[in-house]
Amino acid sequence: MKYESQKIALAYFGVALGLFVIQIIGGLLVGWVYVSPNFLSELVPFSTLRMLHTNSLIVWLLLGFFGAAYFLIPEEAEREIHSPKLAYIQLGILVLGTLGVVVTYLFNLFEGHWLLGKEGREFIEQPVWVKIGIVVAALIFLYNVTMTILKGRKTAISNILVLGLWGLALLFLFAFYNPHNLALDKQYWWYIVHLWVEGVWELIMASILAFLMLKLTGVDREVVEKWLYVIVAAALFSGILGTGHHYYWIGTPGYWQWIGSIFSSLEVIPFFAMMAFAFVMVWKGRRDHPNKAALLWSLGCATLAFFGAGVWGFLHTLHGVNYYTHGTQITAAHGHLAFYGAYVCLNIAIFTYALPILRNRDPYNQVLNMAAFWLMSGGMVFMTFTLTFAGTIQTHLQRVMGDYYMDVQDQLSLFYWMRFGSGVVVFIGVLLLIYSLALPRKEVITTDASVAAE
Repeated sequence: MKYESQKIALAYFGVALGLFVIQIIGGLLVGWVYVSPNFLSELVPFSTLRMLHTNSLIVWLLLGFFGAAYFLIPEEAEREIHSPKLAYIQLGILVLGTLGVVVTYLFNLFEGHWLLGKEGREFIEQPVWVKIGIVVAALIFLYNVTMTILKGRKTAISNILVLGLWGLALLFLFAFYNPHNLALDKQYWWYIVHLWVEGVWELIMASILAFLMLKLTGVDREVVEKWLYVIVAAALFSGILGTGHHYYWIGTPGYWQWIGSIFSSLEVIPFFAMMAFAFVMVWKGRRDHPNKAALLWSLGCATLAFFGAGVWGFLHTLHGVNYYTHGTQITAAHGHLAFYGAYVCLNIAIFTYALPILRNRDPYNQVLNMAAFWLMSGGMVFMTFTLTFAGTIQTHLQRVMGDYYMDVQDQLSLFYWMRFGSGVVVFIGVLLLIYSLALPRKEVITTDASVAAE
């Protein structure tokens, strides 16, 4: 570790991993409701479980991004973080807001209250007071990292990372705008949800992946930065107007069907470029880095993001197809693999690379870490195929044949059982991952000594 303030990342990564476990447990409970619909129905309704599952996903990914920034920006800027104290205050605000959200959701507190009660819009159900806290935390973060970069070395990696994080914070401000017109509400709502995950988050993903490739492969910075600029340009060119594939059926003008179909088809390009970038960097790399697990997660991130966000997104992005498939389990298949590939794997890659450095130890038992990768990725890919087949049947029976929704759900029970089983495999992989990251130093030394003796 070159800079003392990089230790800030350790706290962020720890909280993120804790929320990751909660998110996966929430996913298992939601999956079980699909096979046993009355499970917890009176204690915790399905809608609340789903809110906890999706909200904890977003929060732990954001904490991972913030931690990654606090880890890599000192190295890129070649100076300490402007104010470590502010970074910990920011984390405290985010943790307090997260606890407030969980309590509000579980006990349905302050129902209907404009400030304290939950709001009804998916992914941004947080009470207004929590949203204000998120904005304050984001402002603290942006001030902290921007001042660090302005006073230090400027690189393409740090500049694009901060551009993505500024965009993330500014787009979240639309969460405060809730017009009465439903079509207008959904239009601005997608400014947050789509332009995050298929816009500014892609900038964050590309910059963190570029940093990892730089460290793990030893490829010249100039080569990495040229790829980075191409990926970012493609992401913004396709992603901004690609938002139109969400406007097909919400009451917006018909021209969005063509704009959305054309530009969202192009959204495959930046994800393919990221996959090509990762593999070309490894191929050109001169460095035999000891942290093979971090490299595996990085390559897995680029590959699964291409298939989850790119290929599975393209499957139902054309308006003629989307007319039948929107809102079915095909959407769930795309969402699960896209989030897992692009952002979950990315966070775990930076955790896997950074934690041995932050904890001042050799790479831990990488066999366990890589086994966790294959368990989690295998489980998620199987879940994606399961939901894809379920969605295809659902589309035909419900949207083409006109069968009733609940009758169709009964026909899909086998797929829901398989989805739950794959979720259990993912959960086992998560536990294995956390154990491998927390493996005591003594055990690592003993293992290394025994290997050396052989």
